[in-house]
Amino acid sequence: MPARLRFVAPSGYGRYDECVPTLQVELNRLTLANPILVASGTFGYAREMQAFVPFERLGGIIPKTVTPRDRRGNPPPRTVETASGLLNSIGLDNDGLDAFIEKHLSYLLGLGTKIIANIAGHDRDEFVQMAERLGKCQGLAGLELNISCPNVSGGVDFGTDPKKTSAVVSGVRAACELPILAKLTPNVTDISEIAQAAAEAGADAVSLVNTFSGMAVDWRRRRPILGNNVGGLSGPAIKPMVLKIVWHVARTVRVPIVAVGGISSIDDVMEFLVAGASAVQIGTANFYNPTLAGRLVEELEAALATAGYASVREIVGTLQANS
Repeated sequence: MPARLRFVAPSGYGRYDECVPTLQVELNRLTLANPILVASGTFGYAREMQAFVPFERLGGIIPKTVTPRDRRGNPPPRTVETASGLLNSIGLDNDGLDAFIEKHLSYLLGLGTKIIANIAGHDRDEFVQMAERLGKCQGLAGLELNISCPNVSGGVDFGTDPKKTSAVVSGVRAACELPILAKLTPNVTDISEIAQAAAEAGADAVSLVNTFSGMAVDWRRRRPILGNNVGGLSGPAIKPMVLKIVWHVARTVRVPIVAVGGISSIDDVMEFLVAGASAVQIGTANFYNPTLAGRLVEELEAALATAGYASVREIVGTLQANS
């Protein structure tokens, strides 16, 4: 790791002094050592990444989505590379909640960073029951509610309806004391309406966003390439759209935002912070640049110092629209 960069604070801080930028961020009840997280579905249960990432330097890890019972996921092919992106239709393939608690949770909790479990249920009651069980697991930092997966039957419905979003979030909030992140879908007319419902129901933050619904076609065979016909688009291709969503929600809803979508460099991180995000998740980039998340923590400190900021909080939401 490079030496921690130090800078001379400008007069706006009240005095000239050598300072180290503060990376700590707060998402209401959830405090992170820094705003660099890794996104669910792109980091496995972290074992696969131990050769590439200093886990203790990350702000947190969000393991792959867990469902009440094991799921085989969608039929293959499940992924297709696109121009500057990845189309996937995994279908929440996982071993279920029991296996997560018995086989993976202890390992995750020993990695020296915050662990935020990502859960998905077929209905509100399943979300609540899972939250109740995980709320009793000592050491978990929070829950991310996957109410927005486009690749499972019914999985996205909660995130397209403010009332359903509210019902799931409020039910989980009543069932356990863990901080809650609601992961929302971009496949709606007005995502701020959904974010507002999540915030009012008790979400500590919203994760913006899950993948954009898309499709890949083999015209020679006259068939979709994905076994499930359609999938979710992620990667650099979606970044401009996610930036707009983050900026819009930040201006209209009073809730901390965790940005997810196409982040592959420190400039991407800084753009999302000034647009209004308090933290970011690295997703698709983990597949082709597995050391990225760890390096971004160091690069963020240097970027803040160079720009003259003493903390992440000072730069969040500072984007000024053109008149």
